Amino acid sequence: MILDRFKLDNKVALVTGAGRGLGQGMAIALAEAGADVAGLGSGSLDETADRVKTLGRRFLPLKVNLLEANADDLNKVVGRVVADLGRLDILVNNAGIIRRAPVLEFSEQDWDDVIQVNLKAVFLLSQAAGRVMVEYGQGKIINIASMLSFQGGIRVASYTASKGGVAGITRLMANELAPKGININAIAPGYMATDITETLRADPERGPAILDRIPAGRWGNPDDLKGAVIFLASPASDYVNGAIVPVDGGWLTR
Repeated sequence: MILDRFKLDNKVALVTGAGRGLGQGMAIALAEAGADVAGLGSGSLDETADRVKTLGRRFLPLKVNLLEANADDLNKVVGRVVADLGRLDILVNNAGIIRRAPVLEFSEQDWDDVIQVNLKAVFLLSQAAGRVMVEYGQGKIINIASMLSFQGGIRVASYTASKGGVAGITRLMANELAPKGININAIAPGYMATDITETLRADPERGPAILDRIPAGRWGNPDDLKGAVIFLASPASDYVNGAIVPVDGGWLTR
């Protein structure tokens, strides 16, 4: 039956930025589909842990600050997941930060911080997870891209650069690792009602302008990513490689 191909029973997923927002929503979705979850975050993971455990799944909290993490740290994260939960089948690179300033005033620190979390950590964690998945001959890596993987945006130079980079390394790693049984794809959320967009939603000019351009007529929410993440994490997507899947209420069609 086709619905059986969406089940994640006996799978283990690692989700970064799992404490709130989109990451929390995707962690819960993976648990609803049957997976045990390791949640990585720099803040509290208690709420996510409680909701995953309520579903009868195991939850491993991993307190890690990706702003400071290096390759050795992220290899240890993957090792901890395998040691505590027995394996690693799915990686969701969701954690991200944003800094806003005019391009001619954008600081080196704001550039470095965003690239570190949104791009460098994504690559290094995917690399560490990929080494484990190659041993199994299968695995799913799901990166969180953005509308700014396709567009330029304004006042978010390092965020745009990082999300363009996420799309690029998604395709690169898919090219190299698809023959080894690993599917690497990305979800590009549209404008979501999360902490990262709070400033935009409160802006009396940009907030309504953004909403007016979304054909669906609303900002997205974490539940809107559940279907896409389960599809890309499950056997249903075994022949999907290097795709950047927009979940944007139709934003890119305008």
